[in-house]
Amino acid sequence: MSERRGSKRRKSFLRGRVHFDKLRGGMDCIIRDLSDEGARIILSHTVTSPPIIDLEIPQRGQTLRAEVQWRRTDEIGLAFDAADAAGSPRERELLQRIAQLEAEIIALQRTIKRLRRDSAGDGDIEAA
Repeated sequence: MSERRGSKRRKSFLRGRVHFDKLRGGMDCIIRDLSDEGARIILSHTVTSPPIIDLEIPQRGQTLRAEVQWRRTDEIGLAFDAADAAGSPRERELLQRIAQLEAEIIALQRTIKRLRRDSAGDGDIEAA
């Protein structure tokens, strides 16, 4: 049987938390296999989950959006959302905030430059 995974999976024994319904509901799990593209998790009991879930990995400070690929009793195979390749939601939120602050800094620098220019122009008029 050929390997269908695009990236090498690593055996793990990480504690995780599966969140359903935009972080409002959830349950603990064990992450048994992990790769850059997905994971195999084991839940404490069989549960029906929606097709898209968020997998929180507290030890790594990550929460990844994932699509359920398969289910077997208490095990679920997940494929991570490609948009999560940039990092966790918290990291993306911080990057957006940094970009916003950098844009504000540029706008403030332009305003300061304009005010200095206007102030210097006023001094020339008063000197005349």
